Amino acid sequence: MGTEIERKFLVKGETWRDRVESSVEIVQGYVANNANATVRVRVKGERAFLTIKGAADGIRRSEFEYPIPVDDARAMLRELAVFPPVEKRRYRVREGERIWDLDVFAGENAGLVMAEIELAVEDESFVLPDWAGEEVSGDPRYYNVNLARNPFRHWRFA
Repeated sequence: MGTEIERKFLVKGETWRDRVESSVEIVQGYVANNANATVRVRVKGERAFLTIKGAADGIRRSEFEYPIPVDDARAMLRELAVFPPVEKRRYRVREGERIWDLDVFAGENAGLVMAEIELAVEDESFVLPDWAGEEVSGDPRYYNVNLARNPFRHWRFA
């Protein structure tokens, strides 16, 4: 069984761009979502995956990911996805000895830029980069499945 432990932060500024090691386009959609699990289909560059994630327990949750044919993934996104797809470009950004995933969202979520760091244990220490803003790890609005359901561009800001 796989386990995902990650923390998410909003991104401020552009200084992270100097540390980009690679990037890839991602389109993902959700085939199922309930209190126990989320089933996601993702096309990431020239590869595709079916991912099943369990309910979050803080910043930890079970995760199972399987490669699938890209044509199958595109058909699932077109025919089975419950919500519109989430589109983003994922940048791999080096900060010291760590690699961060930084997502610049497009489409209905354009304007949102978020970074995440995967941890081995929940209380693992790391240096917070200067471009990392507010932590949103526990805020369900920022879960990708919820960004599909209620895109960022529809949010009302006071």
